Amino acid sequence: MSKPAPPLVAHILHRFDTGGLENGVVNLINHLPSQAFRHVVIALTEVTDFRHRLRRPDVDCIALHKPPGQGFKVYPQLWRLMRRLRPAIVHTRNLAALEMQPAAWAAGVPVRIHGEHGRDVEDLDGSSVRHQRIRRLYSPFVHRYVALSQDLAGYLSGRVGIAPGRIEQIYNGVNADRFHPRTADDALPEGWPFAGDHFVVGTVGRMQTVKHQTLLARAFVRALALAPDLRPRLRLALVGDGPLRAACTQLLQETGAADLAWLPGERSDVPALMRRLNAFVLPSLGEGISNTILEAMASGLPVLATAVGGNPELVTEGVTGHIVPSDDVEALAAALVALARDPERAAEMGRAGRADVERRFSLQAMVGAYQQLYASTMPGRWRETR
Repeated sequence: MSKPAPPLVAHILHRFDTGGLENGVVNLINHLPSQAFRHVVIALTEVTDFRHRLRRPDVDCIALHKPPGQGFKVYPQLWRLMRRLRPAIVHTRNLAALEMQPAAWAAGVPVRIHGEHGRDVEDLDGSSVRHQRIRRLYSPFVHRYVALSQDLAGYLSGRVGIAPGRIEQIYNGVNADRFHPRTADDALPEGWPFAGDHFVVGTVGRMQTVKHQTLLARAFVRALALAPDLRPRLRLALVGDGPLRAACTQLLQETGAADLAWLPGERSDVPALMRRLNAFVLPSLGEGISNTILEAMASGLPVLATAVGGNPELVTEGVTGHIVPSDDVEALAAALVALARDPERAAEMGRAGRADVERRFSLQAMVGAYQQLYASTMPGRWRETR
């Protein structure tokens, strides 16, 4: 008699493209034991080449090509898909995918989980009554919630009104083998323009409004004005593509700092690029738990991050980096100057960050927490066949 196939987990998200949320899904699928679970990724809009990050050949990626507007437009399509696939678990992520929970319920999916990975662009402080009401409206269709930070867990229980017993708080984990401090054998990334005696500050990520890379560009220019003696050494790397790339380029050109900065667009060699930085900056207006902060810490970098979302839960002030007020050019510029003027202290913070990742934010801990959550919520008929 053949052994029954492992239960299927259907991961539903808005778009399967480069991003921290999507990277977390990839890490989870790649590292959960294949004998325990199967997976399918369902994107409401598009699936991009990012799917090639998945290492398991048995994972299908399905795009629903949802038109703009309310999610109920794809309910019939998703219902039919759920009836065909028969997943044991549906795991939606963030507000756009939360709308799919009624379709999963109607299709008879036995376990329905929803993850909150970060703030909505239109509601960076979580004060929107409309967004709270939407989440409350869909809550009867959700069995369990996953909040990536204590901040988001508090939002769900406090403002939305979800019972704390329905909420699991699971930090993202980082692959500390893929992201590690620089070694003597590391080759220069293609196109890397800076010399060994430069102090390079930078960020990595999609260049969109919520990530606020223009703040870092402005702070870099301001740091040079505050400390002109740093101009021969201080350099800036803005890695990623998106709507803000052109704005950052123009700002740097207009202020005469373009020759001190590098904006290479989207890259596939992020770990190698991280290892070439001397400090990592996350100037976001809103965050959940930032994968890039964890990747930077794993790479042995001090982190400057804005005091939003889960950032203060990751960066220990004065130990692994600095937390600065959101959208504050002067504060970020002063922090850049302080790090550049004391590279030994910056390196010490980077070493502390690496140790913190190994202690608190390992990939193994994250995968183990999700495996336990999935296993504990599965119907008995699947548990009995495992």
